[in-house]
Amino acid sequence: MKDATQRSIFRWIHIVFAIPILGYIYSPFEKLPDYAPATRFVFLPVMVLSGLWMWKGHVVRRLTSKTALILVQNFSQKKRSIPPKI
Repeated sequence: MKDATQRSIFRWIHIVFAIPILGYIYSPFEKLPDYAPATRFVFLPVMVLSGLWMWKGHVVRRLTSKTALILVQNFSQKKRSIPPKI
């Protein structure tokens, strides 16, 4: 997937999940208990994670690619040093 497509997807996820939060903030006080669980446990975490991914996703991708490379190298080295079973 191209970087531009990925940014666009995360941007739209961020915008769409922000709309219910705005509704939660500006809704009448009597209706807040109806929206509270979904807002706290679904909309806000998804919006925060998508925002963090748009902000620092390049660092996470770089760290995970280096970590995966190191793990593969370590595994391949350990595999060679294991004596064969007789």
